[in-house]
Amino acid sequence: MSNDLPARKIIHVDMDAFYASVEQLDHPELRGKPIAVGGGTKRGVVAAASYEARKFGVRSAMSGMMAQKKCPDLIFVKVRFDRYREISEKIKAIFHDYTDLVEPLSLDEAYLDVSTNKKGNPSATLIAKEIRHRIFEDTGLTASAGISINKFIAKVASDINKPNGQKTVDPEEVIPFLEALEIRKFYGVGKVTAEKMYRLGIFTGKDLKNKTLEFLSEKFGKSGKHYFQVVRGIHESPVKPHRNQKSVGAERTFGENLSSEVFLLDKLEQISGELDRRLKKSAMAGKTITLKIKYSDFTLQTRSKTLPYFVKEQAMLMETAKELLYQEKLENSVRLLGLSLSNLNNMEETTEAHDSAVFVQLQFDF
Repeated sequence: MSNDLPARKIIHVDMDAFYASVEQLDHPELRGKPIAVGGGTKRGVVAAASYEARKFGVRSAMSGMMAQKKCPDLIFVKVRFDRYREISEKIKAIFHDYTDLVEPLSLDEAYLDVSTNKKGNPSATLIAKEIRHRIFEDTGLTASAGISINKFIAKVASDINKPNGQKTVDPEEVIPFLEALEIRKFYGVGKVTAEKMYRLGIFTGKDLKNKTLEFLSEKFGKSGKHYFQVVRGIHESPVKPHRNQKSVGAERTFGENLSSEVFLLDKLEQISGELDRRLKKSAMAGKTITLKIKYSDFTLQTRSKTLPYFVKEQAMLMETAKELLYQEKLENSVRLLGLSLSNLNNMEETTEAHDSAVFVQLQFDF
């Protein structure tokens, strides 16, 4: 590691199969059984799967029908977001006992910067262990954690010893850890990108590190620079306690596939109405309108238009949504439509007090 790199103590805490674990906690008869949260209807999609179900290949975002085929004994339970939020708030309160630099990614995971912390504990490893113990004591649920010098490595590390474990990557271990890592385990490298890397002879972090910046930029565009840096342990993004919401959206999965644009327009009216209500509730407006189309074969298409002014009213949303729908011919019958607004009016940069202290070189005791 270069001494020029910012040195921080970052923890990524990730709850284990959170939604499914909450259901098994509240319903003891489900413990030890394969369950899926959501996906229980003909058109349903799995929101989360227990570890017992994952052994059969059941995953989130999978159709309920496919999940049932993979695991005939699968038990479907309804989604209860209010309950998940309730427990998430308890977990968040535990985080804030240690640091105010907490960046939630979702209800079940967050980054914590404990370089300087409220407990005065120099060991991020011990802090992570204590946090995980407190989560279990307070909620009955288990969590996993990754600990390292930046968010990227901490995120990757949190998956190493799941469930109910943790992994620390010390500063001197960062490069060997990344070099040995399978490329598909790099956070942000999805299935399509991994397959492209395989075709280019990139199977591990070491293979990636041997590629030049020019090569990676040519093959992966703007992401090339990101891959070039992260495999060298460079990821300077600070933990941001107040993340700006980047988009507001609404979507609907249909009971039957729709192929008529007339019927789709009717559904868009309903979806734009819901989006209008959400925008009013959050007092937001935006410039970029995106139409999301999921076809009956599960292929996904998005169509976007950026306006020169902020919009929030349903009439304006619908006018652009209609234009996007007729922009090109539908490829197949449609099972889901979504409408979202981004490039919001809350995106002004904010200066946070901790930013000036983020890049101080520290003596590490992980």
